[in-house]
Amino acid sequence: MSETLKKGVPSSPFEWLFVGGPPCQPFSIAANQRFAKGGENFKRTGFAHPKNGNLLFDFVRLITEFQPRAFIIENVPGLRDLDGGEQLSAAVCSLQSAGYTVEQPVILDASHFGIAQQRKRLFVVGNSLGLPFSRPTPASRVVGAGSVRKLCTAAAPNDETREHKAESILRYQKLDYGQRDQLGRVDRLHPSLPSKTVIAGGTNGGGRSHLHPEIPRTLSVRESARLQTFPDEYVFIGSTARQFTQVGNAVPPVLAAQLGIAVKNSYF
Repeated sequence: MSETLKKGVPSSPFEWLFVGGPPCQPFSIAANQRFAKGGENFKRTGFAHPKNGNLLFDFVRLITEFQPRAFIIENVPGLRDLDGGEQLSAAVCSLQSAGYTVEQPVILDASHFGIAQQRKRLFVVGNSLGLPFSRPTPASRVVGAGSVRKLCTAAAPNDETREHKAESILRYQKLDYGQRDQLGRVDRLHPSLPSKTVIAGGTNGGGRSHLHPEIPRTLSVRESARLQTFPDEYVFIGSTARQFTQVGNAVPPVLAAQLGIAVKNSYF
C-alpha cells in the first residue's frame, strides 16, 4: 500500500460518486418541535452540537481528499436556514476552492416525485468536470397515502402493529381524513393525498407516527416504509423502535433513484 493511501489520500482522483448525509437532527425543525427551545431536550443546536454538528465539514474534507468526480450532500432544509446559510456557504466555498463546480443548494419535496409523502430535503450537488447539473423532472401526478394499504399475497415483514388503549381507538374513529388527534398529535392519513413527513421514532414515542386511513391505529414499520417507497421485501432489523428510526432517517429510495439518474446523466 502506498504512503498516500495509508494517509487516506488516493494517488489519483476517485472517478465515481460520493454521497453523504451528515446527521440532520441538530438542524431539524420537525425533530424538535415537541420541546421548548430552552429545555434540555431541545436538540436543534446546529453546528454547536458537540457530536454531530460539524460532520458536514468532515464530509467536505473526505471529498477534497479523495476527489470524486461528483458528490451529493443531503440534509434537512434547516441546514441552510439555521444560521442564514453562513456555515453551508463556507462548506460550498471549500469545495469550490478544491476545484469543484457546485450547484446552488436545492430543496426537493418527495411528493413532487411520485412519492406519497410530503418530505422536503436539501441537496448540494457538485462535480470536478465543470459541467452543469440537470435536475430530476417532477412527476405529473400526486400519489396518495392510500398506498399503505397495498395488498400482499403473504404477510410482509415488519408489519406488526402497536396495541392501543380503548380510549385512543375511540378518538381515532372520530377523525376524518387528514384530521389530527390533538392528544396523541397524530394525523389520520388521507388516501388521496400525500402524508406528512415520516419521522424517526419508536413505539414509546420519540417521533410522530401517522394513523392508518381506514383502521383506528398508528402505522406499522412496513406501512411507514411504504410511504418512504421501500419495497416490501426490504427487511428492517433490530427493535421496533430502531426499525422506525431506520425508516424515518432514510431518503425515499424512489427519490434517491431519480436523483442518482440525474447525476449519472449529467456527469457520467
